[in-house]
Amino acid sequence: MMFNVLPFASADTVSTSPVPHQDTCADLIVEYLARMGITTVFGVPGGAIEPFLNALARSERKGGPRLVVARHESGAAFMADGYYRETGKMGVVCSTTGPGATNLLTGVVSAAADEIPMLVITAQTPLPKFGKRALQESSCTAVDTVGIFRYATQFNTLISHHEQLETKLVSAIMAAHRAPNGPAHISIPADVLRAPATIGPNIHNDLLIHNFSLFDETAIGRLCEKLGNVENIVVYIGSGVNKASQQIMEFITLTGASFVTSPMGKSWVDEKHPQYHGVFGFAGHESANALLQDPNVDLIIAVGTALSELGTNGWKGDLLNNKLIHIDSSIEHFTRSTMANLHVCGNIDTIFNRLLVSVREVTKWGRQWNTHRKNHVRNINGGYATLLEPEKGLSNAVPLKPQRLMCQLAKKLPEETRIFIDAGNSWAWATHYLTRSNSDGFYRIAMGYGAMAWSIGAAIGSAVANRNAPTICIVGDGSYLMSAQEITVAAQQHLPMVFLILNDAAMGMVLHGQRLGNQESIGWELNSINYAALAQAMGIDGIVIETPTDLDELDFNSLFNKTGPTLVDVRIDRNEVPPMGDRVKSLAINGSATPGS
Repeated sequence: MMFNVLPFASADTVSTSPVPHQDTCADLIVEYLARMGITTVFGVPGGAIEPFLNALARSERKGGPRLVVARHESGAAFMADGYYRETGKMGVVCSTTGPGATNLLTGVVSAAADEIPMLVITAQTPLPKFGKRALQESSCTAVDTVGIFRYATQFNTLISHHEQLETKLVSAIMAAHRAPNGPAHISIPADVLRAPATIGPNIHNDLLIHNFSLFDETAIGRLCEKLGNVENIVVYIGSGVNKASQQIMEFITLTGASFVTSPMGKSWVDEKHPQYHGVFGFAGHESANALLQDPNVDLIIAVGTALSELGTNGWKGDLLNNKLIHIDSSIEHFTRSTMANLHVCGNIDTIFNRLLVSVREVTKWGRQWNTHRKNHVRNINGGYATLLEPEKGLSNAVPLKPQRLMCQLAKKLPEETRIFIDAGNSWAWATHYLTRSNSDGFYRIAMGYGAMAWSIGAAIGSAVANRNAPTICIVGDGSYLMSAQEITVAAQQHLPMVFLILNDAAMGMVLHGQRLGNQESIGWELNSINYAALAQAMGIDGIVIETPTDLDELDFNSLFNKTGPTLVDVRIDRNEVPPMGDRVKSLAINGSATPGS
């Protein structure tokens, strides 16, 4: 077949006139997304996915879902993750066949580990090319995309005929929203995407993602009985509580319970609350450890938590014992709490609404619990968690102490700031020192899989969804080097967000993990790079912060009111040891050499 070669044209001269068409299977997918209120699909173009991109182009002209192009498919998946965290609507990511699909994998696995509902759409070469070793073929007879995604998704299928598409699409959407949430993958040959389709008027998307109010009435009754027989209650809050945090906090207020959180759960609480004792788990606080070790505690209520390694200090008995009541919407999470006194399964907000009815009733008749500990002392951030080395949070030393940086961010960032924390030392410093009062889920961290560079894409996806919300990505230089090109997406989309780089020319968690674990010192050192200058070369504003004075003078409000992103290159002291000692100990117990980033 011969093709006519056209001369190159500038973007200004390329025709954007609508191309006459009949509705296709690709249009049907986009219509489902539109009726679900999803405004954006993230992805990277390619030949086989082009029919779907054509449908998105037609949709955007009508004000419907549009495409945002990432620079790497894994970055696109992270963006879809961040989009969900901001909107509560399923993230959608697409890629072409072959390497486009395999590049997606880390971002999809990260979403699976953090229970993020996501629709993953990959293309295939046309069906007649299956088995012929076509370019980038990823059918079952080549590099099998569906096989690769088998263990990363809750639903995973090849759509081999256009008449299958709608049924399998509906199944994928429902599976993504099934507890626990997660990614669903549909792989579609290009000729199926182009096939004519009839778009019916009766697409009931409210039924696809309906949140059934199920709960175990018997278990709630047993929990009420236990509450009536104890005096000292501690609540452990995980990341899965989401908007049920308001009911949980009312329960804590009525019972006077002390409470702690997991490193991800701190997103849903006011960390300056007088009954809050801090984070239990990775980079947590001694006050939280001491609370759970208190022999006077009668009952520990763990809510919305998968009880992962980082959220439990390596599954320590301080939390996991027969005092534990585990409340969760996912039965699978109960496999980590087999020693618990009671499991209560169901929608967490429904469970606590039911529980509050009983608690309110008995408090009317004078029932009180003796659990409010008042011997707290406020820390330098205004909270009551016991900070390690609080004096360094006030240090004026140069290089800048990372403790000082996090404490200053806690004071200077607007309360409504969406804060994205990347894997590595950023986790540790932010978990321990970045104290927030906001309890709306704006502090965002992905500790299920621990993928480096997650925060870069996720912050962009969130800002795309809500460009009026102040958004900051806090990322180490090692992670930034993995995905620095995605900042150009923020520039292209004119997003007024901040990328704050912890610049110490090191993979800090590797460096300190090796030192704390008495391992060989290898592989942690990075180049000395001026990341602000790198950003400026991309047409993006860059600022270097070298001293506490530089940091104090940084005006985040002005940065969040710009018409594009800003990179802030913060030169920190790499010799400061992050609060990660328990993590190193757990790795030594399990025979692992070093804590990877």
